[in-house]
Amino acid sequence: MTTHRPRPRAARGFTLMELLVVVAIVGILASIAYPNYMENVRASRRTDAKTALLDFATRQERFFTMQNRYSASADTLGYARLPVEIQTSGQAFYRLEVRLDTPTTYIATATPINAQAGDACGSYTIDYLGAQGNLGNSRASVQCW
Repeated sequence: MTTHRPRPRAARGFTLMELLVVVAIVGILASIAYPNYMENVRASRRTDAKTALLDFATRQERFFTMQNRYSASADTLGYARLPVEIQTSGQAFYRLEVRLDTPTTYIATATPINAQAGDACGSYTIDYLGAQGNLGNSRASVQCW
């Protein structure tokens, strides 16, 4: 007597329902991950702005120790011109501007531009006393600096 063996089934692939579930899960994960990624990108640009402000303040203090006044000239501080565009990966996201009220006082501001323009931390400031702050921010300055 011969026994009949059932033939193995051929692979059929995924059902439409399985595919839709996977697409929905990927969509949910992407909707959570993308905003977090963009916030991290903005935070790295903020770091570049803060670094540029602190570098500017250091240059001003160095000039002040030799001349007993702050410089209004970009070339004496090592810049080609003022305002300076602060770049990250070849794109400008902040503009560094300086206001000299007197020869012994200044306020430097890094203002967000282009894709960074609506940033929650607003503009970064530093003055001749080293006081750091933010203008036009919707987030506490302590969280930004």
